[in-house]
Amino acid sequence: MDREEARVASLPCPAGAVEAVMLREDVVREIMARLSRGDGVKQIARELGIDRKTVKRWRARGSWRPQRRRRRRRLEVFRSFIDRRGPEVGWNAAVLHRELQTLGFDGGYLQVQRYVKPWRDERRWAAVATVRFETEPGRQVQIDFGQLRVWIGERWVKVHLFVYTLGYSRRCIAYAYPHERLPVLLDGHERAFRHFGGVPLECLYDNPRTQVLGRTAGAVVWHPVFEDFARYYGFTPRACQPYRAQTKGKVESGVKYVKRNALAGRRFRDLEDLNASLLDWCITVADQRVHGTTHEKPQERFSRAETLIPVDLRPPAPRERVVVRRVPTDCYVAVETNRYPVPFTWAGRDIEVQILAAEVVLRHAGEDAVRHARIDGSHQVARWRGAPRRLMKGVAAPGGPPRLDPVHAASLGEVEIRSLLRYEEVTA
Repeated sequence: MDREEARVASLPCPAGAVEAVMLREDVVREIMARLSRGDGVKQIARELGIDRKTVKRWRARGSWRPQRRRRRRRLEVFRSFIDRRGPEVGWNAAVLHRELQTLGFDGGYLQVQRYVKPWRDERRWAAVATVRFETEPGRQVQIDFGQLRVWIGERWVKVHLFVYTLGYSRRCIAYAYPHERLPVLLDGHERAFRHFGGVPLECLYDNPRTQVLGRTAGAVVWHPVFEDFARYYGFTPRACQPYRAQTKGKVESGVKYVKRNALAGRRFRDLEDLNASLLDWCITVADQRVHGTTHEKPQERFSRAETLIPVDLRPPAPRERVVVRRVPTDCYVAVETNRYPVPFTWAGRDIEVQILAAEVVLRHAGEDAVRHARIDGSHQVARWRGAPRRLMKGVAAPGGPPRLDPVHAASLGEVEIRSLLRYEEVTA
């Protein structure tokens, strides 16, 4: 202890009051030990750098005791006001202090802050407290996406992991995709349904924009294509409350498990190789480990009790979307940020665009449909395949000026040839 600290600690207190600042326990014990050896008060105070009165006070006490803090009772008279007003302002000490001053309270802000701290702590913990929710067999599955960068060939690319976790058995399946758009989401569902051989009663999601268009009067407005998909397979979609992602904690843990266990430090030839590795990992590792919550292997728990709605004989859900597009002058039609070529004769026409899972079909009345393989990426241009695109009638072909039609040229007759002297006579 330095001299300044000791000086502050030994300041005299008013009569009958406890000292404002107490000495540390080790210093007090040293004072008592020296007093027991017969050292004088002046000598102890001089060597320890403290006041003689402080040594005398501790000698009168006989041993070290922790400081007793007086309870501040000035706020107790406002207890009824604080109990009523506190929840309304979220136990905000600044607001309460300002309003208490109008009622005659003359204390400081820190005093109010210390007084309401127990209520603030209770409110904070109540907001984050959760109850573990277990579902019966076949009841629920939780679904989420996770992002991770992996080596595919010689490229360090981001993949989007579709993770599907059964609520009762904790069996999971994961697939990697280049994005998280709606077709990918539906494809992941169908793969998971085939893998597990059935569909649960309900599927729990976060609030992704591909599925949730918004909320009206507390009810979720689902994307119509996704809603039709859920109705086709017979499950009920449910969405977590906004900013309450811990509601689907089973799949949140599953996403981290896939990232840290299945893909950590791995390289893959392509996306197909990555998905084959994920499938093998789910079957041989994830389904066979002893789960930390259930203390059972997910595969054994699934085989013993999990019940799903069979989908073995059900064909894949038809997925298509039909839109109308007007063909621009360059005859490249924009579909999902990508551009697909059509014949030049379609320029300026309204055409029907059928968007399927694997291809894009463009149709104009009375002409053959144009088919292109659907592009997975974005802002790309498809190549024209097949016969050359025909130019519109009357539009010049690249490579030279337009030529007169022979029949039309004959109807113009012979061109009269005159001497230039004729123009000089006219102008003279």
